[in-house]
Amino acid sequence: MVFTTSSMAIFAGPEYLDGMKTSASLPLSSAGHELDTSQSSWGELEDSSMLRHDPIALRKKMREQGYLFMRSFFDRELIQEARDTLLAQLNEPGIFDPGYPLDKGVLLPGVNPMSLPHTLLKDNLAVRRVVFGPEIVAFYRELLDGEVRHFDHIWGRAIGKGAGTHPHCDIVYMGRGTRNLCTAWIPFGDVSYELGGLMVLENSHRQADRIRNYLTSDVDTFCEDNPSRHGWKFHGWLSSNAASLREKFGGRWLSTAFQMGDLLTFSMETVHASTDNQTDRIRISTDTRYQLESEPIDERWIGESPIGHGPNAKKGLIC
Repeated sequence: MVFTTSSMAIFAGPEYLDGMKTSASLPLSSAGHELDTSQSSWGELEDSSMLRHDPIALRKKMREQGYLFMRSFFDRELIQEARDTLLAQLNEPGIFDPGYPLDKGVLLPGVNPMSLPHTLLKDNLAVRRVVFGPEIVAFYRELLDGEVRHFDHIWGRAIGKGAGTHPHCDIVYMGRGTRNLCTAWIPFGDVSYELGGLMVLENSHRQADRIRNYLTSDVDTFCEDNPSRHGWKFHGWLSSNAASLREKFGGRWLSTAFQMGDLLTFSMETVHASTDNQTDRIRISTDTRYQLESEPIDERWIGESPIGHGPNAKKGLIC
């Protein structure tokens, strides 16, 4: 099932969910750039959870808007169990403030782990139960209309106070197999606007022709004929400024106050970024990828010890 484009609608979410404010009335920024949160520039992700068992409607919605947001996709207890194990592992060197319950994830001043090592995640059975479990496998089997497989690599984020992720599309990091991939972004805890969650740029998947050179790039290529340009040819960002990118592309940045149990999935050509964490608490999330089993897969992200973006992944170009 290849995702193409059509029209979309936006859902204006409730002001509060379980006591967590969901409006974006507070100042928000991404990588230090203040975001315009007026109605013309900012909106809520549309909740498509009511379509969960209607694969035809799910595929249509994915083609229309380039993402699906599924509120309460997982049992909250399932995510909480995985969160507990991750917090305990992260706290082995004592990074959290002992004056608060561990589940609050309050970091000591100056501590920001930024990522969770794949080696830590691949042996965490509670995390694997979430990201590779029967619920998500069944979901992607219906969405992609066939038997599916996932990348073995699990991307883990453990984000403290500071800058969010720059705008980008995922295909530049994982495009050596099929381009018909889906990213699954899962928050392991409630993520308020202040904590810094993911956001997608409305209708950005329709801009493919405009950014074709970017979308056909690979971050692991380098210039064989220019020694000064060895290494990564570029970092993979589409822009370092989410605010100006939105002005250039049009549309709105879409996000929400995420809850433990939510799932956000999107295509390889959907532009996304994250807002800055304005708190002293950690934001934990994972990214995993799904595709049809019958299609070629990017060799960098499979196996017991995926090579990822290491030296063995480099490919030379004549620049």
